[in-house]
Amino acid sequence: MKYGMGHAFWGNTWDCDLAKYRSVGKKLAGMGFDMYEVTAHHLYLMNDDELQEMKAIGQEYGLTLSTNSGPAKEFDLSSPDPEIRKNGTEYFKKVLRAMDIIGSPVLAGAIYSFWPSDFVYTDKEAAWEHSIEKMKELGAVAESYGIDIALEVLNRNETYILTDCKEAVEYCKRTESKAVKILLDTYHMNIEEDNMLDAIRYAGDLLAHFHVGENNRKLPGMNNSLDWAAIGKALRDVNYQGGAVMEPFIHDGGAVGHDIRVWRDLSEGAGMDIEKQDAMLQKSLNFLKEKFEG
Repeated sequence: MKYGMGHAFWGNTWDCDLAKYRSVGKKLAGMGFDMYEVTAHHLYLMNDDELQEMKAIGQEYGLTLSTNSGPAKEFDLSSPDPEIRKNGTEYFKKVLRAMDIIGSPVLAGAIYSFWPSDFVYTDKEAAWEHSIEKMKELGAVAESYGIDIALEVLNRNETYILTDCKEAVEYCKRTESKAVKILLDTYHMNIEEDNMLDAIRYAGDLLAHFHVGENNRKLPGMNNSLDWAAIGKALRDVNYQGGAVMEPFIHDGGAVGHDIRVWRDLSEGAGMDIEKQDAMLQKSLNFLKEKFEG
């Protein structure tokens, strides 16, 4: 497994420029991370020179760059509006091209729809038909680049389309694409799966990406609410070799606090103190490696 982290942990904004990507990448490499999760929309907005600089960041610090997307509603592949579905398809084609330039092997997130859902439209059967039609097209593009599309299974408060592993497996099979696979997240699984260990094993070789966080989205080990050793054992049982990427959200306020619905400080006294946050993150990485590697 490759242990990963994104850039948004140290504050409450999704914004990140190349200078910040570089400084966080240097920090993660120094801590012993193997993977760096970058934002799809940032790649979408970059020109080719900027994408080459992003690629260089990964190479300089020995980090595999995974790509995460929480698509806006204007890119919704499940939309009843064919123009929006077309717009989303073209959007992700450009993202996949950018990923090819930077050498990113996996596009992860709620690619099948938009995030978070506003639940204005909840015709699930129609949404699946619309989404799968476009995902077949994107799957072919991803295959040509050697990229996996890892569809994130979310909880009921964030989507109505894929809320457990069994649904995700069925969806992937209907795309008939070798590139379309699954992202499981311990936070969402803790809410929706009857047994998250069984879900990991059910996903099997369709599991292409994995997000880790406590039941309330703290860093792994902060409250030890989950059986991390058993989760690691289940991942080893299916010979999982992808990313195990931390996705903690411990700060209220700002765009992150609003979008993730963090309404109180979860930092246990660290606040915005960077040194304290760094120490928390290092401790969590050490904890996760110990539990996952058995």
